[in-house]
Amino acid sequence: MLQSIKVRVSQGTQYIKDPRQANPVGFRGKPVIGAAPCETGCNACVTACPVEAITPDPVQIDLGRCVMCGDCASACPSGKLSFTNDFQLASTNRSGLVISAARPAPDPVKVSEGLRKRFGRSLKLRSVSAGGCNGCELEVNALTNVNFDIGRYGIDIVASPRHADGLVLTGPITRNMAAALQLCWDGMPDPKLVIAVGACAISGSPFEESSALERSFLDRFKPTLYVPGCPPHPLTFVCGVLDLLGIKS
Repeated sequence: MLQSIKVRVSQGTQYIKDPRQANPVGFRGKPVIGAAPCETGCNACVTACPVEAITPDPVQIDLGRCVMCGDCASACPSGKLSFTNDFQLASTNRSGLVISAARPAPDPVKVSEGLRKRFGRSLKLRSVSAGGCNGCELEVNALTNVNFDIGRYGIDIVASPRHADGLVLTGPITRNMAAALQLCWDGMPDPKLVIAVGACAISGSPFEESSALERSFLDRFKPTLYVPGCPPHPLTFVCGVLDLLGIKS
């Protein structure tokens, strides 16, 4: 017993006290597009991007498609592109995920007064992997561990859609999962919301041209929150949901 207490004391405080002030060393997060002009006729970053997330003149990066591979930064001869460990990338608008030198960060998450009043003290979420690779799913699972402890804010991942207020969507939505996804949504009581997690869920990237996908669900039900990344850092999700509900850390 005493030995167990000593071990626990030696570990210190494991949870992240203030998620918004965290510093995830080594994490490749928000891209930075420098103000310096590109070399004449250079499209190296566009060519290097495996998911067509970059457009030139002026250079823009769509975080809803970007898989944060970093290939663009290493290919850029002028050093115009780089990555930081900034994880606060969530947005309430799909168009707000497109960044440039003139617009260096995603549009901030807008607090929803309606959602804050209804779910600000208790939000139950049902996670559905609609054909994901399990990367985003692992990060969603990590939300409940001792480090991120999303439950301290009254936010929980639940096992049944009957108990859920929101749907956490991961994966590009394959045809094999389209019906199951709809059944889960139909089983959730109103009011309810969709949170799209990861590049696959947000845009289908890099699989959007595949005939194996059936993404009409998102045409019918627009996400309330977009959480970009491949996979997103749990802190991106935590801060995005807290901002949406107007919850202070």
